[in-house]
Amino acid sequence: MSFCHLHTHTEYSLLDGSNKIKEYVKRVKELGMNSAAITDHGNMYGVVEFYKTAKANDINPVIGCEVYVAPNSRFDRETSHGDDRYYHLILLAENNTGYANLMKIVSIGFTEGYYYRPRVDFETLERYHEGLICLSACLAGEIPRYIVRGFYDEAKEIARKYQDCFGKDNFFLELQDHGIDDQKLVNQQLLRMSKELEIGLVCTNDVHYTYESDAEAHDVLLCIQTGKKVSDEDRMRYDGGQFFVKSEEQMRALFPYATEAIENTQKIADRCNVTLEFGNYKIPKYEVPEGYDSAEAFLTELCEKGFREKYIGCGEYSAKELKKIHADMDYELGIIKTMGFIEYILIVWDYINWCRTHDCWVGPGRGSAAGSRVCYCTGITDIDPVKYNLLFERFLNPERVSMPDIDVDFEYAERYRAIEYVQQKYGHDSVTQIVTFGTMAARGVIKSVGKALDFPYAETDRLAKMVPQELNITIDKALQMNPEFKGIYDSDARVHEMIDMAKRLEGLPNHTSVHAAGVVIYPGVASDYVPLGRANDGSPTAEYNMVQLEELGLLKMDFLGLRTLTVLKDSVKNIKASRGIDVDIDHIDFNDKGTLDFIGTGKTEGVFQLESAGMQSFMKELSPQSFEDIVAGISLYRPGPMDFIPNYIKGKNNPKEISYVTPELESILEPTYGCIVYQEQVMQIVQKLAGYTMGQADNIRRAMSKKKQYVIDAERQSFVYGDKERGIKGCVANGIDEKAANSIYDSMVDFAKYAFNKSHAAAYAKISVQTAWLKNYYPVEFMAALMTSVIDNSAKAAQYLYSCRDMGIKVLPPDINCGQGEFTAEGDHVRYGMYAIKSLGRPVIDQIIEERESGGRYRTLSDFIERTCQKELINKRAIENLIKAGACDSLDGTRKQMAMVYASIVDRVQHDKKSTMAGQMSLFDLVSDEDRQSFELKYPNVGEYDAEEALAYEKEVLGIYLSGHPLEKYAAALKKNITANAIDFVLEEESGAVKIKDNAHVVIGGMIATKTIKFTKYNQAMAFITIEDLTGTVEVIIFPRDYERYQRYLQDDAKIFVIGHATVEDEQNGKIICERIIPFDELPKQLWLRFDTMEDYKKNESRLLETIRESDGGDEVIIYIADTKQMKKLGRNYSVNANNELMEQLLEFLDKENAKIVEKNIEKMC
Repeated sequence: MSFCHLHTHTEYSLLDGSNKIKEYVKRVKELGMNSAAITDHGNMYGVVEFYKTAKANDINPVIGCEVYVAPNSRFDRETSHGDDRYYHLILLAENNTGYANLMKIVSIGFTEGYYYRPRVDFETLERYHEGLICLSACLAGEIPRYIVRGFYDEAKEIARKYQDCFGKDNFFLELQDHGIDDQKLVNQQLLRMSKELEIGLVCTNDVHYTYESDAEAHDVLLCIQTGKKVSDEDRMRYDGGQFFVKSEEQMRALFPYATEAIENTQKIADRCNVTLEFGNYKIPKYEVPEGYDSAEAFLTELCEKGFREKYIGCGEYSAKELKKIHADMDYELGIIKTMGFIEYILIVWDYINWCRTHDCWVGPGRGSAAGSRVCYCTGITDIDPVKYNLLFERFLNPERVSMPDIDVDFEYAERYRAIEYVQQKYGHDSVTQIVTFGTMAARGVIKSVGKALDFPYAETDRLAKMVPQELNITIDKALQMNPEFKGIYDSDARVHEMIDMAKRLEGLPNHTSVHAAGVVIYPGVASDYVPLGRANDGSPTAEYNMVQLEELGLLKMDFLGLRTLTVLKDSVKNIKASRGIDVDIDHIDFNDKGTLDFIGTGKTEGVFQLESAGMQSFMKELSPQSFEDIVAGISLYRPGPMDFIPNYIKGKNNPKEISYVTPELESILEPTYGCIVYQEQVMQIVQKLAGYTMGQADNIRRAMSKKKQYVIDAERQSFVYGDKERGIKGCVANGIDEKAANSIYDSMVDFAKYAFNKSHAAAYAKISVQTAWLKNYYPVEFMAALMTSVIDNSAKAAQYLYSCRDMGIKVLPPDINCGQGEFTAEGDHVRYGMYAIKSLGRPVIDQIIEERESGGRYRTLSDFIERTCQKELINKRAIENLIKAGACDSLDGTRKQMAMVYASIVDRVQHDKKSTMAGQMSLFDLVSDEDRQSFELKYPNVGEYDAEEALAYEKEVLGIYLSGHPLEKYAAALKKNITANAIDFVLEEESGAVKIKDNAHVVIGGMIATKTIKFTKYNQAMAFITIEDLTGTVEVIIFPRDYERYQRYLQDDAKIFVIGHATVEDEQNGKIICERIIPFDELPKQLWLRFDTMEDYKKNESRLLETIRESDGGDEVIIYIADTKQMKKLGRNYSVNANNELMEQLLEFLDKENAKIVEKNIEKMC
């Protein structure tokens, strides 16, 4: 072969390339090529994946990028070069120096030159040209653009400039032919230029998809990128269908006049040899304090100090036990040293220690690190691994060298401070966050492709919903699992084509974002190690993903933000402020009976990990009696392990009935009532029963959890019979029956797929118990802290407001005279936080509080406005919102009175201020303080807002109804008729799921909060409305047919029931597809009329029917004859409007107990 593709876009040219790396490499291999390049638009996102895939298939990976070159300086932000914001240019790394320089160039494009695209400039190329081979690129390249515009001489000068920059034989002119007229012109001129300047030629094909048959799917991808439909005329398209991975024969046929240009591609590929280094750790050096000669000495001292404080000082362990714990700690230190991770541990200790000493709360631990005595003694974790039988080898396995993984929870609002500290310590250019990619998953890609192909929304939604909601589902799997989906796919040609197209685009990345927690600390400047991208806020991100960074040996840390830590901190602060009590939340009794009993009531809204409805129900059933029960509960309440919950509870309630296959299991499984719950238990079983080392035990645990069947099968033999070479005795040699050993092994394999890391569960259970303890013993202070934590989330705040009411805690309105920015405890009540009031901003609230603290309480509205407006702290809008929120209720007027006069007071204060500045005196300056009050503005005699108006204003400025709810008087009707609440459609923070199931039939009731009308392509109106109930809001979609039927009911604040079905997407709140709407005042009713006997009925029949005929409505009439127990529903001709007026007429000749209006249940009716 003598051709190589040197201009290739993969899936990482986001929404522009559909050429999947695995398929691309497979294709070039099929075509007999030995090399292939990657040159994505402006980035190197796919380089590591491409490199590894190519190497695995004996293809030489040519690492490159199609960079964007600014016409002048990369710092320019306006076009000063005609319409050209940037030109394309291909750069290929010839060697590792070129790779390093390519990373620098790409990084500069994002960090310095980003303007629409990541742009570099010629100065950048000159500085970092070494080791790079440059191609002149496609029609968007600088040279081709000048040629197309007729400026051949200028194009020639540019070519000379690039040749001088990169050097002779390192710059090539690029020929392309996709059937585009301009390319023919450009190719002719490039051939001429090549001869005149003695610059080599190459032929490329600007690959954007893999196979020729992918052209149509790629065209759909472009529509998805640009928000267009395939049928749109004016849109981006790649005409001709020629942008695929062509064979050498196809390329030679395209360029019969440029044989040397074809062969140059292979020569260039042969020159390109980049080696990426995996598994060699690049951990930054930790500077130890003075007085220590090494990092090891410093870490040892930290451990010894912590051992004295946490183990000797706690008084819980005997001298013998302490000796064993110390020996284990020394063993851990030895392993950490041998594996080369001392600096790693110190770096983590350092930023955690900084946080703990700078009022930034840190969690007790996450993941396997909680199993380490070193981590506990240094304060990296705060849960005793000895007490809870946690294993070090689950954290660091000496028989499997890999970077430790210490993830850290910081209080959510302070996480940025921890990252800032690390940046300051190691250098801003040596710390980055990490890119992640959103991909077009099965459901999403069906919807996107359907939209581009102009399928009706309802149809694509229905098809997408046929894909089961499960992890890693694909369209092909869905077709196998869902016969209905397969049936439509096979029978409907139109759907078949659309689904096939979706399958081709499935899995493609469609956007980048920043990893929620990942931070990388480099030994030097970040762009020396990885190419850098750019987050939305402009901060740098590593372009390689988390796994690839670890493979490259870089130090990746997870800095997670945990809202609950802020709740703990604020609760403790509230208790001190309201009661004067200092609570040491880290040293409460974690087996406190009162707290455990409280958890067992299931009233755990706001309690960490135990808040969801399912978990509340589970806690009631579990009725925990110890901290270990909470640890197990957190571990068991997940898909898979849930199946073992009945056995766990049965064993807990009847411990005498627990039996063990062999006595050796008892000490391991006794804490979990005979059930295998934790990964650590699997490790302990294989170690104790079969004689594995803990390192070997961790390896088998990993194989089981990852379902590596060949390892599982091989290890069975070792577990049962032993393995002399590895020093494993085996169960049989240890006196355990062969049948029992196999049975135990089967149980481990079965559960290890789901078993949870006990270290992680124990650390999180600690926070669960802490929050439950606070809610149980200090409920007001806890709820104030909890509501502060969701101060910007009105839906969650509303949920906790109702929790307060259920707990008997009154929530008082915000108050400028006694409130704070946050929610506070005020006796037995919670005072609403003023930061929650819209359109004020925290600085304004802080200044209002500061003025109150320095100048005393605000007496009147005038006093408040004079003191704040004169200092320019506040404006009219802010005052209005304070009044509407109830924050001025402690002043001298009603909300309505103050709303009518505040603007006049502001105007007067501002006028007086101007007069004072001009040296003029006002009337107020001439009278005494006593007389001044008689001149103050008098309130009009207008009373107060009615309840609904006051509530509406609260909702407007607080986002929730505070003093009541417009729907409270309808609570009984709602309870009787609804099957779901709005909160059931909200994505749960803990589980990341929605309570309501997709496609579930639902009835909800509430008032219309918002309404948006849209028109379909057929110009039919449809609506998107938001329904608000007592728990929150949910979006309802009303398609044209139903909109036409029910639009008369869709008025603002209208109170309606909606019957429909739920639609639930991954990682989104659920919605409702409307099928029917019933206004509250049109709830279907039945009129029941009772008669003692048929004779009694006949006597009244004439007058009865006459009365009924006069009442026109849709309510059913039912006649009941008591003595014979006959019941008859009158026909539709006799339907009535069952209201009070009709009842009055009926009671003229019937007894009160014999006529009754009954509201029908909507769900039964449907």
